[in-house]
Amino acid sequence: MDVKEINATTLAYIGDAVMSLWVRELLIEQGWQKPKILQQKSVAWVSARAQAKIVIALLEEQFFTDEERAVIMRGRNAKCESHAKNANIMEYRMATGLETVIGYLYLKQEAVRLEALWAEIQRIGERK
Repeated sequence: MDVKEINATTLAYIGDAVMSLWVRELLIEQGWQKPKILQQKSVAWVSARAQAKIVIALLEEQFFTDEERAVIMRGRNAKCESHAKNANIMEYRMATGLETVIGYLYLKQEAVRLEALWAEIQRIGERK
C-alpha cells in the first residue's frame, strides 16, 4: 500500500483512532478508572480545539519535517462533510491536519517518529 496515495480524510480517520488510543492509555496509566471521568479527560486531548492548539504549537516550533507539514496541509485542506460541534472551522481543519499526519506516520510504520510526536503532544497537552 502506498500511503502517499491514501486520501487525507482516510489518513485522518486512522490518525483519530491512534490518537484516541494514546490518550486512553495515558489516562489509564495515570490511574483514572471511572468511565465518565475517562471520557471527560479524553475530550480535553482529542477535541478539535485541543488538537488544533497542539498542531499549531508544533508547527510554530518547527517540529515537523517538510514532508509531514505537507501531509498536515493536505489534511487541513481536505474537503470534509462533517465539522466539530465545539470548535470553529479553522480549529476543525487544523485538528484534521494533526490526525492526518498521525495516520500517515502510523501507516508508514514510522514508530520512532510517532513516539517522538506523541511525546511532544503530551508535553504540549500537559501545558494547556
